[in-house]
Amino acid sequence: MTLSERCRNIDALLLDLDGVLTDGGIVFADPGGEIKHFFVRDGSAIKLWQKRGKPVGILSGRASTVTTQRARDLGITTVIQDRADKGPGFEQIRGLWGVPAERMAYIGDDLPDVPILRQVGLAVAVADACPEVLRAAHYVTRQPGGRGAVRETVELILRSQGLWIEG
Repeated sequence: MTLSERCRNIDALLLDLDGVLTDGGIVFADPGGEIKHFFVRDGSAIKLWQKRGKPVGILSGRASTVTTQRARDLGITTVIQDRADKGPGFEQIRGLWGVPAERMAYIGDDLPDVPILRQVGLAVAVADACPEVLRAAHYVTRQPGGRGAVRETVELILRSQGLWIEG
């Protein structure tokens, strides 16, 4: 199956957070606060995805109030955190959405993402992902995590479906 065919079949988008929606860096602040950097164009693409009536969710290995806040800001209601083993979270989201794995895209960057990447219709690795994720991917973004990889993926899928808006 070609990349374009894979993209045309995608109805839902699931994202890892650290290293995908962020650059993977985590800054700890006193007293125990956490700071993460998000790229505004990734958020804009997520909003466009949602305007197209397509579900988007976050599945993260770490728990963070910053993740919860960013999801709230973007209107992402499907958020599962603190899952070192992401398999059960993935199954929970599939059940919630009622979308088969082959109609889902997943964007990942590290080893815990590999089992999910092997199940979905469009497996995406960010440019700076680990080698195992790069090998499991159907598509590797030109942009690194936290710097437009999500935007690039959303644009790729929506363009293939004729749903991207120019200008």
